[in-house]
Amino acid sequence: MTEHPSTDIPERLFDDPEAETRWKERFTARRTSLPGWAEDAPDRNLYVSNASGVWEIYAWDRATDTHRQVTDRPNGTYHGTLTPDGERIWWFADTDGDEFGTWVVEPFAGRAQGAEPEPGVPGTHPGYPAGLQVGSKVVALGMSTDDGTTIWTAPIGGEPTVLYQHKNDAGAGSLSKDERLLSISHSEHGDSRHPALRVLRVADGSVVAEKWDGEGKGLDSIGFAPIAGDPRLLVLHERRGREELLIWDVEADTESLLEFDLPGEIVADWYPDGSGLLVVHTHQSRNNLYRYDFASGELSPLDIPKGTVGSASARPDGTIEYSWSSAGQPPVVRAMSPDGSDRVLLEPAGHRPAPSQNLEDAFVPGKGGPVHALVARPEGREGPLPTVFLLHGGPHAADEDRFSAYRAVWLDAGFAVVHVNYRGSTGYGSAWRDAIEGRPGLTELEDVAVVQDWAVESGLADPRRCVVNGASWGGYLTLLALGTQPERWAAGVAGVPVADYVAAYEDEMEPLRAYDRALFGGSPEELPALYKECSPLTYVDAVRAPVLVLAGENDPRCPIRQIENYLERLAERGAKYEVYRYDAGHGSLVVAETIKQTAAEVAFTRRVLGL
Repeated sequence: MTEHPSTDIPERLFDDPEAETRWKERFTARRTSLPGWAEDAPDRNLYVSNASGVWEIYAWDRATDTHRQVTDRPNGTYHGTLTPDGERIWWFADTDGDEFGTWVVEPFAGRAQGAEPEPGVPGTHPGYPAGLQVGSKVVALGMSTDDGTTIWTAPIGGEPTVLYQHKNDAGAGSLSKDERLLSISHSEHGDSRHPALRVLRVADGSVVAEKWDGEGKGLDSIGFAPIAGDPRLLVLHERRGREELLIWDVEADTESLLEFDLPGEIVADWYPDGSGLLVVHTHQSRNNLYRYDFASGELSPLDIPKGTVGSASARPDGTIEYSWSSAGQPPVVRAMSPDGSDRVLLEPAGHRPAPSQNLEDAFVPGKGGPVHALVARPEGREGPLPTVFLLHGGPHAADEDRFSAYRAVWLDAGFAVVHVNYRGSTGYGSAWRDAIEGRPGLTELEDVAVVQDWAVESGLADPRRCVVNGASWGGYLTLLALGTQPERWAAGVAGVPVADYVAAYEDEMEPLRAYDRALFGGSPEELPALYKECSPLTYVDAVRAPVLVLAGENDPRCPIRQIENYLERLAERGAKYEVYRYDAGHGSLVVAETIKQTAAEVAFTRRVLGL
């Protein structure tokens, strides 16, 4: 096997000591997620934090205001939940970030010295997580493997029973308050990107109700009403071409549509007493919060700053807790009392990260309609500037007006930054999201091209120093752009990319194979020409800009073999490229590792551009 050139990891990015300290402190500053609380014991809370230098799970007892680090693993832990009584913590144990593992459980107060966590449901097999619903009497657990999805139910501490099994992608959705009913999402119709819903009786697996809106229209189970015996299920649908809400009485099989006069898309969750919904409204990469009251039918805005809400929940006393940030202001977890007063809920110890630059909006005419771009300029600098086009992953995601230490370091290094919410992004309606079906990758790059043309023509970007950069799906787009648009790019940085689509399909986790079949319209065996047309490996001989590729050894999403195939082709042609490999999966939860990779990316780009 070829020994590929490794990239340099600089000791310093900036000569100015203050600048060097500032960029690293944005990453090392302690952050927390929004705490989740136990349904019947709201003083028992769980959150994730980077306080140890690795993203791990923490328990918080509000009654005593004590915090405890629950997990401590080399590559971090991100998924956890509480039992309704708050006595036990469930968390997902994978191996070195490969996302394949089992659920384990331990006491909220902590394990005995030297004790290991217990298996969550003995008798179930390992897999990729496909939903977990923990009640006071029963647990429903889903796992996905190459053989498909299995969902078990088990009495707490008892033997599991297979409730559902299918070769297609599925997941355990929501458990009713009285634990009689379980909603599942499934793709038995063959399209995992637009799932259907089924409600089963936990006791025997019999079907209570079914709902499928037809081809190209997905449904998502948000949650049952928080009242014992109430069979209403809050559902996200897209019948009018965007994400909206309905309430489904699964036993009567009747529904009520909730239609709000708001642009953009909607998601929500129940208030704990079932009297209303906490509504999160997304429009043009920013969020607003509302309360919807069932009795009055009124939708009332909640006063929060302009920016992005990461997540939000309503407490039993009516307090709204939410995580928030904007491009200029670092993230914070806040609490809004019923009287409207607002305060910081969690203020982690240590330094606060330095603020950064705000984002400006640009709407650029494109083949599929206006392309929304978010633009940041280094302070005090005028164009034309070296410009990095940061392409988000997903593809079903979107760049938003949120704080990013990663964006900030590029700005500190003198680059303008342009985020492109290309076709395929969420938040702009179903048609925009699904426009990439049948031609993924190449469709998105049409939008990237028109935004790059705008950035050059407006005087922002120096056409000789435009850089394409992304991770995951963004890494895929980066490699595809370097091969199909070689005249546009002076350098590329591709993190954990799809590089050889056929080999990636062969090696990736089954849920992603199902996703690819839905996205392309079939498998590589069924559509070999299309997979070839959309694969970066097809265009590798046209790549002329230097490229840095970052890859995780244990990545189940963009596996290492298909990246090696691409690198071998670069090596055969004597192309200019460098590689950084690390011992984790699809990204890293270790802060020091993130800093190292960021330093490598910025240093590589400055070096090859002669900056």
